[in-house]
Amino acid sequence: MKITKTGTAGIEIIKTMEGFRAAPYKCPAGIPTIGYGATFYPGGKKVTMSDTPITEVHGTDLLKSMLASFEQYVDSYCRDDINQNQFDALVSFAYNLGPANLKSSTLLKKVNADPSDETIRAEFMKWTKAGGRVLRGLVRRREAEANLYFKKD
Repeated sequence: MKITKTGTAGIEIIKTMEGFRAAPYKCPAGIPTIGYGATFYPGGKKVTMSDTPITEVHGTDLLKSMLASFEQYVDSYCRDDINQNQFDALVSFAYNLGPANLKSSTLLKKVNADPSDETIRAEFMKWTKAGGRVLRGLVRRREAEANLYFKKD
């Protein structure tokens, strides 16, 4: 069955790795962000540092609405026979790094060639830098995504 929506495990990884912040903040890349890593609101308005704080419930709703576009990207870039865990891990990756980085990655090439290729784990781990330096949070996130990708249910 073709997967097109992020499951509970994928949403939990994103929520855990992003963390919740009610008030706007700048992410390590310097982009205004709110909630669980949201950089824009439904309708496309970008988050600004002067935005009003949000509740955690609003943050979860915002995350789920933002995921729709990332799910579409992953669905359009990937072969149709990836499983739920693989889909969720790739949505988390795209949510964090942007769909263009997923689209141009060796990670995606390997997924599309053979989704069970164990070298895919190493491809996740190539994406741990921001501003030219390795960030511990990105190492943890890529490990979590790779572990989810290869998790057997």
